[in-house]
Amino acid sequence: MAAAAAGEERKKTACVTGGNGYIASLLIKMLLEKGYVVKTTVRHPEDKESNSHLEDLNKLGTLEVYRADLDEEGSYDDAVAGCDYAFLLAAPVNYTSNNPEKELMELGVQGTLNVMRSCVKSGTVKRVVLTSSTAAVSSKPLEGDGHVLDEESWSDVEYLTAKRTGLWAYPVSKVLLEKAASEFAEEHGISLVTLCPSVTVGEAPDRQVYTTVPAILSLLSGDEKELKVLKGIERASGSVPLVHVEDVCRAEIFAAEEAADGRYICNSLDTTILEMARFLADKYPEYDVNTNLSGGDLLEKPIALLPSTKLMKEGFEFKYKTLEHIYENMVEYGKALGILSN
Repeated sequence: MAAAAAGEERKKTACVTGGNGYIASLLIKMLLEKGYVVKTTVRHPEDKESNSHLEDLNKLGTLEVYRADLDEEGSYDDAVAGCDYAFLLAAPVNYTSNNPEKELMELGVQGTLNVMRSCVKSGTVKRVVLTSSTAAVSSKPLEGDGHVLDEESWSDVEYLTAKRTGLWAYPVSKVLLEKAASEFAEEHGISLVTLCPSVTVGEAPDRQVYTTVPAILSLLSGDEKELKVLKGIERASGSVPLVHVEDVCRAEIFAAEEAADGRYICNSLDTTILEMARFLADKYPEYDVNTNLSGGDLLEKPIALLPSTKLMKEGFEFKYKTLEHIYENMVEYGKALGILSN
């Protein structure tokens, strides 16, 4: 009995902020399946509908849900206390805000630092894994083609702020919070790994629709508004960089347990809208995909690549490397979310 109790005590504990988010929901599931004790935060624990997936995940192991808010200093203290690792996934999501400086950038930076202050207070957190985005790597003027962007590349904040077009505030907020987190980690001796996933797709326990999933399914759904988002991604990135959510979560755990400190691109495939349309038309003929897409701004081939060389050199391997694999369960997920018709 005593040995069993000691075994229970030795279980690793992880905090995942933003537990009702897309990536976070699957990360919690995978951590529980690995035997972790998981503590997660949500803004409104009383909202049963938004948090229903957390009740289901609770059956997999020990999951504790805490109330916390990015703009409340100290609100993450209890959730982080006693944790070995902290995965920072909570972030502002109001990309079309009328006041992005305050609601996206300022809140993103302050919220990240609030969690990191709680990590310092805890005295137990061995490593912080911050989830950023390749939007913080590739949003800048790219002349010609053949660009290969690595972890030394940063999106051009001055250029984006001057132009203020499309979802300009999102990459700016990611650059600012990454740099603030890195500075804070250095000052306080925190081990920090920053993961920059590309456009993330695939099925997750969370069933709310506010991710890139509708944009990636727009060629099948025929939703022009979401196709416009997809075109914006291609323009901003010089390709449509894709990664499966399961690979992102595997990379999160790898980042905590095995990787060296630093910044890592997490992207498994660089494609284009035209290539996706041709693939989907062939794979899902019942959806009548338009392969004659108009607009001279569409790319025939990627002009910029975002390789995950650094992450793979550390020993990480992607499971989903082709459009075939990446779209494997996307149609069923799209139907479950009501994006695609049954």
